[in-house]
Amino acid sequence: MTPQLVLTIGRDALSLLLTISMPVLGVVLAVGLLVSIFQAVTQIHEATLAFVPKLVAAVVVFAIAGPWMLETLVDFIRRTLESIPSVIG
Repeated sequence: MTPQLVLTIGRDALSLLLTISMPVLGVVLAVGLLVSIFQAVTQIHEATLAFVPKLVAAVVVFAIAGPWMLETLVDFIRRTLESIPSVIG
């Protein structure tokens, strides 16, 4: 196993992690921004008002994009495990 191969596997894993996490992070960021603007306009500074909508948005995104995320992860793990014999020998 060469150092170049290890770096390639690591780079692929990090890019997969970024690809899978972007839908959840993007939606939670947008909801957090909207809630912050709402709190600034109404001057209501309740902690649960900031937390609950982001939690609900994350659950909705996981419900919608969860199968795609799981399928992508399983495909990556399958490809990685199947490449072990060619890497060792």
